[in-house]
Amino acid sequence: MKRGFHGMVARLKVTLWSLIVPPTVWAVHFLFSYLWAAIHCAKVGGFPRLPILYAVGTVAALAIILAAGIVAHLQSRVPGDPAPHEESTDSDRIRFLAFSTVLLAALSFVGVVFTAAPVLFLTDCR
Repeated sequence: MKRGFHGMVARLKVTLWSLIVPPTVWAVHFLFSYLWAAIHCAKVGGFPRLPILYAVGTVAALAIILAAGIVAHLQSRVPGDPAPHEESTDSDRIRFLAFSTVLLAALSFVGVVFTAAPVLFLTDCR
C-alpha cells in the first residue's frame, strides 16, 4: 500500500509540475515578444543580437512546453492502472489531470507560435 501511495504522490508532483510549466513559459515568452516588438518599433539601437536571442528563446519555449506535454501524456497512459470505466479512483483523477495538462501544453504551444510569428516577421510599425 505504501509503495502505491508513494508512487501516486510522485506522479501527482510531476503532473502538477507539468501543469504549471506550460502557461508560465507561454506568459514569459509573451512578455518578451512584446518587449522585442516595442524595441523594434521604437527603433532603439544597440541590440544587434536580440532577434537571434528571441528566436532561440522561442525554440527553447516550444521545447520546454513540448517536454512538459510529453511528461503529462506519459502520466496519463500508465500501464497497470485500472481501466477508466471502472469506479473512480485517485489514479483516475491523476490521469485526468495529466490529460488536461496535455491539452494545456498544446494550447500553450500554439500560443507561443501565434505570439512569435507576427513578431518574427515584423516589418513596419506604422
